[in-house]
Amino acid sequence: MKINRIVSCGLVLGLGGCLTGCDLMPSGLKLGGASRSISTTDRLSSSRANPDDSSGLHRSVLTLTKLEGTVLDAQTGQPVPNAVVYHHGAVWSCNPQGHFSISRPDTQEPILIKASGYKQLAERIIDQKELRIQLTPFQAKGLYLTHFGVSSKVLRDGVLSIIKQGNLNALVLDVKGDRGYLSYKLPVPLAAEIGAHQIPTIKDLKALIEQLHEQKIYVIGRIVIFKDNLLSMAHPEWAVVDSRTGNPWKDHEGLGWVDPFQKKGWEYNLALAKAAAQMGFDEIQFDYVRFPAGGDRSAIRFSQDNTRENREAAINAFLESAYQELLPYNVYFSADIFGYVPWNYNDTDIGQSITEVARHLDYICLMVYPSGYHMGIPGYRSPVAHPREIVYLTLEQAKKRLHGQAEKLRPWLQNFKDYAFDRRVFGESQIQLQIKACEEAGSSGWLLWDPTNKYEHTLNALLAVPPPSETAKKMTAQSGAFTFPEAAPGSDPLNAR
Repeated sequence: MKINRIVSCGLVLGLGGCLTGCDLMPSGLKLGGASRSISTTDRLSSSRANPDDSSGLHRSVLTLTKLEGTVLDAQTGQPVPNAVVYHHGAVWSCNPQGHFSISRPDTQEPILIKASGYKQLAERIIDQKELRIQLTPFQAKGLYLTHFGVSSKVLRDGVLSIIKQGNLNALVLDVKGDRGYLSYKLPVPLAAEIGAHQIPTIKDLKALIEQLHEQKIYVIGRIVIFKDNLLSMAHPEWAVVDSRTGNPWKDHEGLGWVDPFQKKGWEYNLALAKAAAQMGFDEIQFDYVRFPAGGDRSAIRFSQDNTRENREAAINAFLESAYQELLPYNVYFSADIFGYVPWNYNDTDIGQSITEVARHLDYICLMVYPSGYHMGIPGYRSPVAHPREIVYLTLEQAKKRLHGQAEKLRPWLQNFKDYAFDRRVFGESQIQLQIKACEEAGSSGWLLWDPTNKYEHTLNALLAVPPPSETAKKMTAQSGAFTFPEAAPGSDPLNAR
């Protein structure tokens, strides 16, 4: 469902036993990820919405000509200036006083409200002429389970145990993994056509999400976008092309990519995102939403000229489309962004500009793994020896470029052995230092990445993290722009992601 109109009000700113069969959630509203048949009363009190509702409920005659509302922080009582309000096909952004105004609201439809750094909700209208809406602050702090890891009871239970004992509150699950396979058979015909359903690792996704919600876990669905070997092989006309052969180009892992200029590839991934949102995820997170970097890029051919202007336009237009398509589902929308992007004043040759992507995302998930900074940052040329400084200064640089907006920043932290420098283990101390840096920079939480799903040293690190101090706030990077260099043929400096 596309947004019909934009209304400005003020400033618009390994395999194991699979999990327990499920069909796509029936039409109706979602409450904390759960599905159920609904009555008119339920329809007005749900905390989540399904835009594909075909229940045929009779709509009452509009009784209000105008609805005024103010969105406030539930803890401080202060206005939330950047809250997004969605109602009956239109979207508003609150002004600096947290105010919005809706003409001729539909009293049968709730208004959906979300803001970065807060829990989303829905508010009933009935015959109220003025609403005071309170949003609860929220920071997601969690772990990641891979496409195969979620099916292993040992790995899954281990991760959930760390979340519980370590007082975490979030879990990232693959919807579509790095090789293009879906963890669950979503009802998207093209997915079945290209073989993306061949290795399902979750039998009942809706039930799993409901179980996680019962444990008060915020559930994020990760979708790998343009790195998609299955789609590029099935539809080479949509693929990044190898100019030497005329066949789909392969990266250093031997995997094909979809051309980011090709809108048919957009449509497939947006269909997956909406189907996943309907299953009950709290957030949809895009990864590899960029142009390719690894492999022999001298042989790459795209369907349009490979210029900075064209790359940025393609990535930004795709993110804007995704943001609008997901608004009716009242889910948050995030993307994994290369850690050097805040430092670079170009697009890092991959179409990512920090100031541009921020306009379309609820959360920017900077991949601030020290191992990924192969040239360090100004003042710190040995990044694995300075994990705290790398994380903190990158977040501060991002805040500077975004004129604040720390609430939009929720980085990925390194929870795996170094692969680029001295192969050191990232143990308890390194994990603690990265978390500490996030706390001191004021980010909206953080996520730990371990592709093995073992999370060694993680629990001990979480239990020993000291409270934030003022010392890191005195760190400053050297002045001047940092330019990300051209990648050497066959290499991929983008954090192996």
